[in-house]
Amino acid sequence: MKNTKNKKILKGASLFSSAGIGEAFFRDIGIDIVVANELLKDRAELYSKLYKDTKMIAGDILDKKVFKQILDSAKDVNFLIATPPCQGMSVAGKNRDLFTMHQDTRNLLVFKVIDFIKIKKPNYILIENVPNFLKVKLPFKGKMLLLQDILNNLFGKEYEIEARVMDTSEYGVPQKRQRALIKMHKKGLHWEWPSKAKPVTVKEAIGHLPSLESGQKTKIPWHFARNHAKKHIVWMKHTPTGKSAFENEKHYPQKDTGEKIKSYMTTYRRIRWDEPSPTITMRNDAISSQLNVHPGRKLKDGTYSDARVLTPLELMILSSIPEKWNIPQNTPEILIRKCLGESVPPLLLKRVVSGIK
Repeated sequence: MKNTKNKKILKGASLFSSAGIGEAFFRDIGIDIVVANELLKDRAELYSKLYKDTKMIAGDILDKKVFKQILDSAKDVNFLIATPPCQGMSVAGKNRDLFTMHQDTRNLLVFKVIDFIKIKKPNYILIENVPNFLKVKLPFKGKMLLLQDILNNLFGKEYEIEARVMDTSEYGVPQKRQRALIKMHKKGLHWEWPSKAKPVTVKEAIGHLPSLESGQKTKIPWHFARNHAKKHIVWMKHTPTGKSAFENEKHYPQKDTGEKIKSYMTTYRRIRWDEPSPTITMRNDAISSQLNVHPGRKLKDGTYSDARVLTPLELMILSSIPEKWNIPQNTPEILIRKCLGESVPPLLLKRVVSGIK
């Protein structure tokens, strides 16, 4: 691993790693993740292909044997990154609110992060999740407390502990995505928050890529278009940049009976060229999902090109992943799409972790 000038090599551990997309730049800035853990087999396998020198321990962190393996493999670790599952933090759905979220067992997995900190005492710790992560109260010593209060209670004498909600588009990522970050470092050490950067637009990020219609391919790795239903293509061909097909007077989303489909204006919608992209979601493969149709370009006949969702390559670039990333060519497209939808853009983590002095 190359070391950057005047930058120490920090051995690290990664918990709840998924495919490790957020760690794409870590080695460039002196972070050597020596052990990682992920529950889902397909994510763990992709992580191992991307980071061949990292020991991936696939399995449930709540399993004592698995957790012991992680600890035993985390020798001389002085950096920890942890992204506990965030699905339980969603307020979507019936009867979900910030006061009952602690009942979702996924939200209690963060206590395994706390156990790791107690045992290994790394110098630097970064816990990352969705913004609600900072608002949910969790059970601790007979009380319901915010995670930051729990961390201060346990580690406040030894660590400096700070939390922020950060919008990735304010730190050079061509995508609007809010993430909550808690950074901890031992007192006497230094770790600064990054300064904000000029926003990068969709046009600046992917405007150079060839136009594609549904089902078309290019020789550029991962730049190919999904096949879409003919009716979806018609609706989107008549939808201008930044607009929803529901705004069309004639070619709007409709049932076979001609009845207009009822949905939100964020669906069947093209994104804009002149600003960072909206948040990339897990269902970025579907035109009917939220804000994931290519901006398109107006054609001579008045319709718009690229009546399709974004290609895997476009999604990677909008997630700040290097255009020539070393992702294996046999990786399933849907797996890539899901991992991108649940990941934190690596440029944000690079900028945050680069603040370690």
